[in-house]
Amino acid sequence: MGNFKEDIARCKAFVFDVDGVMTDGGIIPTADGDFIRRYNAKDGYALAYAIKMGYKVCIITGGRGRTLENRLRMLGIRHFYIDCMDKITALREYLANEGLDPQSVIYMGDDIPDLECMREVGIPVCPSDAAAEVIEASRYVSEFRGGEGAVRDIVEQVLRAHGDWARDSQGVTPSSLAASR
Repeated sequence: MGNFKEDIARCKAFVFDVDGVMTDGGIIPTADGDFIRRYNAKDGYALAYAIKMGYKVCIITGGRGRTLENRLRMLGIRHFYIDCMDKITALREYLANEGLDPQSVIYMGDDIPDLECMREVGIPVCPSDAAAEVIEASRYVSEFRGGEGAVRDIVEQVLRAHGDWARDSQGVTPSSLAASR
């Protein structure tokens, strides 16, 4: 573990929690057992763009629901563990399956269930409104809150460090995501 900026320049993959990271943590249960969450469009753009640029992205969350799965698929995220109560096992499985060195992986979490995973990777990060224990375990605390740009913040920093941010002006649209698969 060296300089943070040098380490993110070696980042190969991102792993994110959902509730409190990709969202503000609020959920509204629906009558059919699903949940309504509010996502930040700029976070979503950054994730889809990173995937388009060839970065690996995984989601590990205790959250569940069809709308959550649909959101992840819309962004082009193929690796996700939902309704996951054993996050460290899921993380280790993902790293092994993808052949990733944990030191080259970013994990963004916001609460106690994320701590074990954050200690497993080389670059643990969190939103500004994360639990105190998570802030203490993080190498970087975004200036943004969960669901309000924290995901975009770290993805953009990594892609800029690699010279990959905004390399083309075409952006990411549903049709360009489909074409890249």
